[in-house]
Amino acid sequence: MKILILGNGAREFSIGRAIKNEKEDHELFYMPGNGATHQLGTNISIKDYNELALWAKENNIELTIVGPEAPLVDGVVDIFKSHGLTIFGPSKEAAQLEGSKVYMKNFLAKYNIPTARYIETDSIEDAFKFTASLQAPIVVKADGLCGGKGVIIAQSHDEAKIAISEMLSGKSFGDAGKKVIVEEFLDGYELSMFAVCDGDDFILLPAAQDHKRLQDNDEGPNTGGMGAYAPTPLVDDTLYEKVKERIIRPTLDGMKKENAPFEGVLFIGIMVVNGEPITLEFNVRFGDPECEILMPLMTSNVSDMFYKAATNRLSEIKVEFSKQYAVGVVMASENYPYSSSKPAEIILDDVHHEEIEKYTHISFAGVSLQDDILYADGGRVLVCVGLGDTIKQARDRAYMRCGQVHFAGKKLRSDIAYQAL
Repeated sequence: MKILILGNGAREFSIGRAIKNEKEDHELFYMPGNGATHQLGTNISIKDYNELALWAKENNIELTIVGPEAPLVDGVVDIFKSHGLTIFGPSKEAAQLEGSKVYMKNFLAKYNIPTARYIETDSIEDAFKFTASLQAPIVVKADGLCGGKGVIIAQSHDEAKIAISEMLSGKSFGDAGKKVIVEEFLDGYELSMFAVCDGDDFILLPAAQDHKRLQDNDEGPNTGGMGAYAPTPLVDDTLYEKVKERIIRPTLDGMKKENAPFEGVLFIGIMVVNGEPITLEFNVRFGDPECEILMPLMTSNVSDMFYKAATNRLSEIKVEFSKQYAVGVVMASENYPYSSSKPAEIILDDVHHEEIEKYTHISFAGVSLQDDILYADGGRVLVCVGLGDTIKQARDRAYMRCGQVHFAGKKLRSDIAYQAL
């Protein structure tokens, strides 16, 4: 099958890697890809979605998989479908579940899907008034896309007011913060769950846990994610069933009623409070770095799952996972997440250890290739993934692989999966 993958991160690298490992012989293309995706397929550079759709048609692309949120919110799926192409991802209308936090919260309220008490407003007075009714900490969210960084957990009422003021004035997140959500802080533990959907049916993947903060012990600023592990032992069959019945099923039914059937990945950020799942947020694509640990756990055909979901035929397949655990550790550049760093040459040791060779791999993200030399030139540079029969074994292997990667200023956490261990 000829497959086009949109995106340039470790998430897209992982999807391509999983497809390349299948028995079938697939031909992969990336738009735009990164400095390492040429190991898996061909990088192309066509930024206009209409032109890209025409290119896909001319080149007999049988399936397009969209990785990041921005093209989805911009309507790339609608454009490809208008050309009669098969593409995995939600329509522009359905992508509002991530594109607008206000749309998402109002949708949850309308269809009685459990979520935190909130107000959505562009009035600083109303926001301050609602803030006064809450106990600290208080959650303040920008409405639009902020690359996973538009959420502030204010530790005091004063801090919440500063966050609200800076968002509504456009100082923090520009136009993305011109409307805000203020909501109660939920005290529990957080999970990432992913449902692959075809508008009617869905397949729920094993739950993962992500590490958002930059430093060990969950200290430092929020990031796009510094590591993750799956499956988490914090979820049992009862909780999976609650998520299916109370969150995913009413979401798919509700989106059909909104004339925006949801196809693609529904990424549910969940807070578990006293055993009950509460929806923190929806995203409309795989999480990064969660995708990097879920893909290698899949033992059934990954490309078939994407294709069947994109053609409303999920009920025809069974998605299967290994009994192993996966841990992914993100390596970031020197100044991440504060500012960009100057490119640094990446040196990868030759792997002589059979355990590392067999049970670990690297998914590349912020890298470029110059004269056959790989450089770290993005915020999150790569993810070292380890597999094992226990979480500890998977984690130890992931860190063994980290020890084989060298570049100036490399930054990583040393405690990924600590919640489970």
